[in-house]
Amino acid sequence: MRSLTSTDVIIAGCGPTGAMLAAELRLHDVRVLVLEKETEPVSFTRIVGLHVRSLELMAMRGLLDRVVQHGRKRPASGFFAAIAKPIPRNLDSAHAYLVGIQQPVIVQLLEDHAIELGAQVRHGCAVAGFEQDDEGVTVELADGERLRSRYLVGCDGARSTVRKLLGVGFPGEPSRTETLMGEMEVGVPQEEIAAKVREIGENHRPFWLRPFGGGIYSVVVPAAGVGDRSQPPTLEEFQQRLRAIAGTDFGVHSPRWTSRFGDATRLAERYRVGRVLLAGDAAHIHPPVGGQGINLGVQDASNLGWKLAARIRGWAPEPLLDTYQAERRPVAEDVLDNTRAQTELLSPEPGPRAVRRLLTELMDFDEVNRHLIEKVTAIGVRYDFGDGPDLLGRRLRDIDLRQGRLYDLLRHGRGLLLDRTGHLTADGWSDRVDHVADPTAALDVPCVLLRPDGHVAWIGDDQKDLDGHLSRWFGVPAD
Repeated sequence: MRSLTSTDVIIAGCGPTGAMLAAELRLHDVRVLVLEKETEPVSFTRIVGLHVRSLELMAMRGLLDRVVQHGRKRPASGFFAAIAKPIPRNLDSAHAYLVGIQQPVIVQLLEDHAIELGAQVRHGCAVAGFEQDDEGVTVELADGERLRSRYLVGCDGARSTVRKLLGVGFPGEPSRTETLMGEMEVGVPQEEIAAKVREIGENHRPFWLRPFGGGIYSVVVPAAGVGDRSQPPTLEEFQQRLRAIAGTDFGVHSPRWTSRFGDATRLAERYRVGRVLLAGDAAHIHPPVGGQGINLGVQDASNLGWKLAARIRGWAPEPLLDTYQAERRPVAEDVLDNTRAQTELLSPEPGPRAVRRLLTELMDFDEVNRHLIEKVTAIGVRYDFGDGPDLLGRRLRDIDLRQGRLYDLLRHGRGLLLDRTGHLTADGWSDRVDHVADPTAALDVPCVLLRPDGHVAWIGDDQKDLDGHLSRWFGVPAD
């Protein structure tokens, strides 16, 4: 068995979640091998949206400029059930916008980032089986090759092989409705398309034809029923559905790619079984309304990475790795619930349409609009760290310090003691936690202890109390 040992962590799947997790682990010199079953990038160019919290995480790791360079900024508004409301006033983030970016581009950016940090990525390698014991996991590939690692993480999507082999239940609801999506050329003027989409969009959601340039349009139209997800829809299906709903097929032709997605909603019963863990779509799936899918996975990776690294580096407190499920699974439950609600609000039936009109009125109240935007963009997430001020367990916004921007100081994935008193110390944990003394920091509290994911783990000014929380999150002090 020992002759098979090759790495610390094997990650199945090099999508956004797997690539982000690999990079997070490499920040702590953990040996990582990422196995991606596909040999080539996906052929389609679906646009995904990176929400505020994901952009904050990109800023923390020095990736935000790259992401913005390859994407397109838009206001952080109109997310909840596509109800058009302006961005709430003074949203609590220095990155209060959305970045639309092609899915293959963000995947490649994150994979390149992981490789730059030293991760190994092997394409054309599919996990076919594994066995775990007290010391690690033996992974068998589809070609019969066997690998050994201390941990295995399934980031291999909604049909996760790792989850299925692990025997973890994936309860929830199957798809009740389905939507066709694709990119293709059209045969009528843009003005005619825009007028018809405005008319039809009032009663049929989701439904749109959006220009990409060069005569290419993104086309989204409700399907007639639930089909075979493994088979992409044909051009004829698009034409039939467009004629049925809009009375015209807009002369669509020459599709570049087509796909279908449903509203299945499922949540893994467990995120960890021994030395095998799940993240991203392998742990949860939900309708795409609100655009939360890729963001939820990237945020899973940010939460898991430093905890798994701590376990491997030998300083993790015993229950630390279990906090991954304790913190992230309730967040996924909330996302599943809010996407269920949004899906109902998109129904053309009279009852949901009445509720939608009522909610549209309520969102004119800034508090309601803010609550829903913070929910969808994940900046409202608060982990349960026990009793304390409201800031405890929340992420801290990117603020100016004398040493520069706060998120720049989190680039290496370490904890951070932000000390306005100048009287505290984290010397016993200096190999894991940085100490920044800045009496000018824009905080309403004397000091905060930040985890590597930017969440506030402690608030106060008492050294003894701080030491207890340093031990809770970062283990016993070094000799």
